[in-house]
Amino acid sequence: MKRQNQSSVVEFILLGFSNFPKLQEQLFGIFLVVHLVTLMGNAMIIVIISLEQSLHVPMYLFILNLSLVDVSFNAVVMPEMLMLLSNEKSTITLSGCFAQMYFLLLCGVTECFLLGTMAYDRFAAICHPLSYPVIMNKSVFMKLVMFSWVSEIMVATVQTPWVFSFPFCGPREINHLFCETPPVLELVCADTFWFEIYAFTGTIFIVVVPFSLILLSYIRILFAILKMPSTTGRQKAFSTCASHLTSVTLFYGTATMTYLQPKSGYSPETKKLMSLAYTLLTPLLNPLIYSLRNSEMKRALMKLWRRKVDLHTL
Repeated sequence: MKRQNQSSVVEFILLGFSNFPKLQEQLFGIFLVVHLVTLMGNAMIIVIISLEQSLHVPMYLFILNLSLVDVSFNAVVMPEMLMLLSNEKSTITLSGCFAQMYFLLLCGVTECFLLGTMAYDRFAAICHPLSYPVIMNKSVFMKLVMFSWVSEIMVATVQTPWVFSFPFCGPREINHLFCETPPVLELVCADTFWFEIYAFTGTIFIVVVPFSLILLSYIRILFAILKMPSTTGRQKAFSTCASHLTSVTLFYGTATMTYLQPKSGYSPETKKLMSLAYTLLTPLLNPLIYSLRNSEMKRALMKLWRRKVDLHTL
């Protein structure tokens, strides 16, 4: 195989779904709808929580931050995806690939930690309701949110330049939908042993550890819910936790399989579908999970809608 120095590589070719040329137009339409619905759904959540003073509590402010991450995920992935589907193959510059990988890591790490902090928030609210205002005060909330956003910058700033410091081998075809670390790393023609050790360790810390803490939190929450004397209280607690658990299962499950898999673990098509699950499906479903299943969000939406109607009738 002909070797190329990294300095000579100016662009990559994203293969996307080029194995299924007859489906390109249909997939373009589907992903365009997903893109628009995701943007509108998450924008609605951001606006509702920002404008409704009664929702300025940790639970909903965490959801607002989650929607901001989901909008970012969508903005990083979807424009290139739509271009790829309209052209069958799409080229992306070296700097563009670098930026996409960097921001994908930013969004992914932030979502991991946000979902973890949301589980801790539910644990504190359900298992320690009387001391909840002290446990989750404004200072603690701000520290948890800042940790979620700052941690991502540290991870992305270390990992992305490291990947692009390796020499790449031709052909320059990335058999994936976007510049994610595992498929880009397959083009490297150098020893990546220490990077793989770092990446595996980092994934354990970023994905597996928070996921384990979430499971432990929900085991404690489950026991606390079962001890509640009120059926209504149990149903409300179960509903709140079910929304969060749905997001956790979808995001962590597919992200873990993507970043902790052996190199030959799955076919390229399977890897693409798993990546779509946590970069596109989770941001699409989160607004439905957190708004349609949440009575406070629905009341706030109706309140804002009535306020808008009243202003137009004046």
